[in-house]
Amino acid sequence: MPARATGLPGAHLTREGCEFRLPAPRAKAVELVLLDADMHQRTFPMSVLEGSWYARVLDVRPGQRYGYRVYGEWNPSAGLRDNPAKLLVDPYARAITSGVDYRGPVRDHVPDASHVMDERDSFAAVPLSVVVSHTPPPLPIAKRRPLSQSVIYEAHVKGLTRLHPEVPEHLRGTYAGIAYPAVIDHLKQLGVTAIELLPVHHFVSESAIAARGKTNYWGYSTLGFFAPHGAYCSVGTTGEQVDEFKAMVSALHQAGIEVILDVVYNHTCEGGIDGPTLCFRGIDHRDYYRLHADLSSDYDVTGCGNSLDTSKPAVLALVLDSMRYWVTEMGVDGFRFDLATTLVRDSHHHVDQNHPFKRVIADDPVFDDIKMIAEPWDMGPFGYQVGRFGRGWSEWNDRYRGFMRDYWRGTVGVQELATRLSGSADLFDGSDRPPSASINFITAHDGFTMRDLVSYNHKHNKANGEHNRDGSDDNRSWNCGVEGETDDEEINALRHRQVRNLIATLLLSRGVPMITAGDEMGRTQLGNNNAYCQDNPTSWIDWKLAEEWSELTKLTSELTELRANSRLLNYDDYLYRSEILDAHGQSLQRYNLAWMNGYSGEMQAHDWQDDGRRLLGMYLSSRTEAMLIWFYSGAHPIQIVMPGGPWGWDYKIVSSTADPGELPTISLLPGDSMALPGRTVAVMKVKVPSDAKTLRRAIASLTRSRGSKR
Repeated sequence: MPARATGLPGAHLTREGCEFRLPAPRAKAVELVLLDADMHQRTFPMSVLEGSWYARVLDVRPGQRYGYRVYGEWNPSAGLRDNPAKLLVDPYARAITSGVDYRGPVRDHVPDASHVMDERDSFAAVPLSVVVSHTPPPLPIAKRRPLSQSVIYEAHVKGLTRLHPEVPEHLRGTYAGIAYPAVIDHLKQLGVTAIELLPVHHFVSESAIAARGKTNYWGYSTLGFFAPHGAYCSVGTTGEQVDEFKAMVSALHQAGIEVILDVVYNHTCEGGIDGPTLCFRGIDHRDYYRLHADLSSDYDVTGCGNSLDTSKPAVLALVLDSMRYWVTEMGVDGFRFDLATTLVRDSHHHVDQNHPFKRVIADDPVFDDIKMIAEPWDMGPFGYQVGRFGRGWSEWNDRYRGFMRDYWRGTVGVQELATRLSGSADLFDGSDRPPSASINFITAHDGFTMRDLVSYNHKHNKANGEHNRDGSDDNRSWNCGVEGETDDEEINALRHRQVRNLIATLLLSRGVPMITAGDEMGRTQLGNNNAYCQDNPTSWIDWKLAEEWSELTKLTSELTELRANSRLLNYDDYLYRSEILDAHGQSLQRYNLAWMNGYSGEMQAHDWQDDGRRLLGMYLSSRTEAMLIWFYSGAHPIQIVMPGGPWGWDYKIVSSTADPGELPTISLLPGDSMALPGRTVAVMKVKVPSDAKTLRRAIASLTRSRGSKR
């Protein structure tokens, strides 16, 4: 049954046909254009109704392609660029057909003269909007997990399955490919609780990328904020992408896996005024985009040519309507906001952490249990906002990323290690936010993969066609002695070990871990740290690597299970060396968090001040359980001593990054020593008394045992 028409913008099917609504308050006239399979155009004048331009057309069916022509003022010096020769995508379109032919007349001005209107019709060179029938939303997940219990897996829809040998060829690289049982089984075995998809809002490649014969692979170039990207659908782009996306969400939800979208509400694919006019610029350039005070040029805080202006009510409404649509109709469970600082800039372009964008989200029950994750920076003044987004928000923690890379390449001591391992309270606790405010990551789509982080000292981006100038030079990587791939077995063994250390540290830190897809099986981009335009095996996951890196995949699964089953790791509050009491209020002589030095017990002032120290033990305990995790980035083995009686009476390794046979399999007593191999993470389960009486007996027993040995 078609949906009844609503007051929302967009195309809405009714029993008789379809109603079209477009907000364009500055327009003097608007035409609706329907296109048939032969690209024949039928034009319908629109009238103003309830503040929007409106048209009702009979006998319109799902799959109908359409666009708008907006008539208004052409005055570029005043930020007004209405050009009815340019066929425009509906900003509320639920589906969009394709990309852009940059050889066509897709710009609103003539070449080399941005103030002179180009009157050529663009209809054959631009994407088209599609009328979509209403279908039920996806199967909801049984229960959304709190972020503190989440393990996020950042993945690209195409790259995840394009080379997957068990996915049928016609489904590889699509929404249906992700929904395929072999893929979902891998995510479940890995312990993933949420998949974070790189942009799936319909996007197009920029002209500069297309001119080099490449595509915008990552997708941070949005055209339609309501439309699933058409090229990720296995069966068509005239609405089929909506149903296939919903089916993917249902399949993931049935497996208990949440869906988070990486969304790009900060800018659009139209770029600066030299870019194509596809939608927003042609509807109302001055309202949609941030402009300099003279109104003649874009105020760009994104580095992408334009910035959407959420200080304008219509733009803010568009963003929030889009978010509600993806939650209520498309079933998603959270958002990661690209360059989120742009979204909280006011009408003067200043950062405002009390912005209406955040206030509406906080007050709207639609978003009550929806995950909100900020990339807390942009390119503008005061754009770096890490730690400032407030309650209800989590943030990508780049301080964590940078430090952990430095620690495992051996360039820093342990002074900051404790802060990052325990949830980065220095960044988030001041505003009364829990450790789950920190999204911990060591790699992401942007930068080296984890394997490349230990294989390359320098970026190798020549294939991007920008003379290796693109991509960051601050990689904080170490190639273990040889740049790039090698047949040296010792170096390859070290690289395996270092990747194990990095992923173990990520999963054992308090806060929310985010794994980049493929890192768990040694994915490489051959040193490319900016593979945004590499829609080829450089970026696609090579599933053939799974066997060679099986020990890493196994460790990842082992540690996500350990994390899921231990409140010591997923308890969502900061630990400040609080004394543990038994049920009667008596002291158990230990603390919920302590830091061990490996020779005398707790770290002392001189231990913290030792810049050359590479060993730190993180001790966590509750009334009933305890855990001691050793992090050691030094190159050579070191003898460590188990902490004394009150901390525990039995220490046993339950997981480590060491090779088989390097660590003891038997339990150790307080005061026993152990050789910890170089560059190792070792997790020890600690037996602890849960009441003071048992503690006294245990200490006495240990004392007698030590005495008899002497």
